[in-house]
Amino acid sequence: MLTLTDTASTVVKEIVSRRGGPDGTGLRIDIESPEATEFSVAIVPTPEERDAVVEQAGAHVFLGEDAAVALDDKTLDARVSEDGRVAFDILPQHS
Repeated sequence: MLTLTDTASTVVKEIVSRRGGPDGTGLRIDIESPEATEFSVAIVPTPEERDAVVEQAGAHVFLGEDAAVALDDKTLDARVSEDGRVAFDILPQHS
């Protein structure tokens, strides 16, 4: 299952809180197919019916079915640039 770094958890919570959604709002990650290399990301109030739900340090991340397969052994990290832009990185999990 996908894990989040402390930085990613903090960034996800901040992004979601800026949107002012209801409790449980999260970051949804999806992909067109397990072989694809580009992910779509959106802030949504609830997961879709078949989404995998990752909750870590108060951050909610919802993974579409194919994204859950592609990210099963990965860690989500985040970087914030000086101008406030966020970039997510997908890293291998460390045992």
